[in-house]
Amino acid sequence: MSPAAPAQRLTIIGVGLIGGSLARALRREYPALEIIGCGRHLPNLERARELGVIDRYETDPARSVRGADMVVVAAPVGATGPIFAAIAGHLADGAVITDVGSTKGNIVDAARRNLGERLPDFVPGHPIAGTERSGVEASFAELFQGCRVILTPLPETHRPAVERVSALWRHAGARVSEMDVRHHDEVLAATSHLPHLLAYALVDTLARMDDSEEIFDYAAGGFRDFTRIASSDPALWRDICIANRDAMLNMVQRFTDNLSAVTEALQHTDGDSLMKVFAHAKEVRDRFAARGKTRSPE
Repeated sequence: MSPAAPAQRLTIIGVGLIGGSLARALRREYPALEIIGCGRHLPNLERARELGVIDRYETDPARSVRGADMVVVAAPVGATGPIFAAIAGHLADGAVITDVGSTKGNIVDAARRNLGERLPDFVPGHPIAGTERSGVEASFAELFQGCRVILTPLPETHRPAVERVSALWRHAGARVSEMDVRHHDEVLAATSHLPHLLAYALVDTLARMDDSEEIFDYAAGGFRDFTRIASSDPALWRDICIANRDAMLNMVQRFTDNLSAVTEALQHTDGDSLMKVFAHAKEVRDRFAARGKTRSPE
């Protein structure tokens, strides 16, 4: 094993799209790395082993982390607290814990409640990557190439733990940055959580119309592009929206205010106001696209 390897034995709790893709990326970089998968669904774990994503699996989180020097919790945000409680007393000396949750405030609260004296070994993290698909069969080693991973270390977090988790993600191809927990949740509410909410709401609105079948028959590329993320796991995104409720409500209100202004312009046939909004949006979106950040629905 190369001395630069981020771990000798890695446990991934939640071997789905994110956990599976991380395992694949690290396996490609370090073939000798031992990877243990953990989850509730045996068929998914068995498939992960068949695909070579993991070496072996456990269904009990406490057993899965024994002897691991790094633990990645890649389960839904609502399940993270119970997982922390289950593993806290079974972690190896020097083991580092991190997560991949799309919200950080609730994860940090769960860590403070459940990790006890191991809190300094916890590095909250969030890879800004994903697709609308889920499960280990949707995972692929290139998922994190060029994507950003945000770490939100706590005041108590040991700096060497942050450096190890940062190295883990860099080995997977990601660009790593650090951010305050609260600021992370505000930024992600705007750039990820609100777009998912809008996509779900739009599809639901159209589906409830009397002529919905005809509407969907004539839906073209613009509709598919805008609503693609509405094919994401509904339970996952329900939990994310609830976990980040306060920041979400703020962003929903901002969007509602802007939408009201656009609606008023339409009511008054105010083409100048509509043009101002559309042109500004196009300018900003074109700048964003030119920076090459259009790949992730997370």
